[in-house]
Amino acid sequence: MRIHTIGLLACTLGLAGLGQAQEWEIGGIAGAGFMNGNGISTAAASATTGFKTGGAFGVFAGSNLYPHLSGEIRYTYQMNDLKISSGGTEATFKGISHAIAYELLYHPAPRRSKAQPFAAAGAGIKIFRGTGKESAYQPLSNLAYLTKTMEMRPLITAGGGVKYRISEHLVFRAEIRDFITPFPKKVITPAPGAKISGWINDFVPLFGLAFTF
Repeated sequence: MRIHTIGLLACTLGLAGLGQAQEWEIGGIAGAGFMNGNGISTAAASATTGFKTGGAFGVFAGSNLYPHLSGEIRYTYQMNDLKISSGGTEATFKGISHAIAYELLYHPAPRRSKAQPFAAAGAGIKIFRGTGKESAYQPLSNLAYLTKTMEMRPLITAGGGVKYRISEHLVFRAEIRDFITPFPKKVITPAPGAKISGWINDFVPLFGLAFTF
């Protein structure tokens, strides 16, 4: 229930921000996600588990709320296979994720500047999905199971970048985000007696184009 509430709040804030728009901005982005590995261990063994590097694609819509503050609602789709590795042994499993967030962007430069750096922070939800084909045997299953299931986790975003105005209505963006979530322990399920440590930091550099009107 708490996760659904966070998602509803993010979307509500996003729509409220768009409703106050004096200048709108919509666009698309593409890049890749690089996630940290998390340790998993039992009394007898240990490994690193998490998600492999993969492509990221998204769309966003935003508006200028104040001279140096704007709001954006954004969706990001990522292709990040599940993995667990120890020594020379590795198991992988197809996986994807969907992130929906509302962010506030602070622009120190004037709104119509040619180059406009910004810092961003926000919150929302991220849905992890294992999409591979399950088998009777998986390497390192004494530590964790890579599963064909879905899990929703709360999401915190932080990052920044720069907007460069190519023309009156066309803007190039280069940016990076850190998508921070608790570890999805249903998609990567610890074996009995195993413990997974930490949260996930998903660093996502992105490039895109936006139209303003």
